[in-house]
Amino acid sequence: MKKTKELLIALLGLILVLIGFYLIKTIDDPQNILRTLPYLCIGLGCGLFGNGFGEYISKKSIENNPKLVKQIEIDTKDERNVMIGNMAKAKGFDMMLYVYSALLLTFALMEVSFNVLIPLVVAYLFIVGYSIYHRSKIEKAL
Repeated sequence: MKKTKELLIALLGLILVLIGFYLIKTIDDPQNILRTLPYLCIGLGCGLFGNGFGEYISKKSIENNPKLVKQIEIDTKDERNVMIGNMAKAKGFDMMLYVYSALLLTFALMEVSFNVLIPLVVAYLFIVGYSIYHRSKIEKAL
């Protein structure tokens, strides 16, 4: 059942990619949402296809090797590996804050339209607020 789910996700991704290409080819003068919808379908479809097919291949490759399944389970639940993964995410988050803020400043200095800049600023502030919320929540628990 699990493998069928992954193949269905991959198939849905492929269908979205095909819909996106079809929309690009058939719509002559796109207006409003139809300007971005085909490319959104292609991007989302590629992500779904890659994720679904990748999961299917990984499950298929380890299905006849119980030792490998056990080793993978141990590795994913190992406290040291979990800590290393969390530290890497924290470093990535720290870097993202600096890069994203520099990008926002660059866009502002380039006088990019507010229609582009405001959603980026809102997303940046949401991420920072989300981080502050969870930090205070974790500090209260400790």
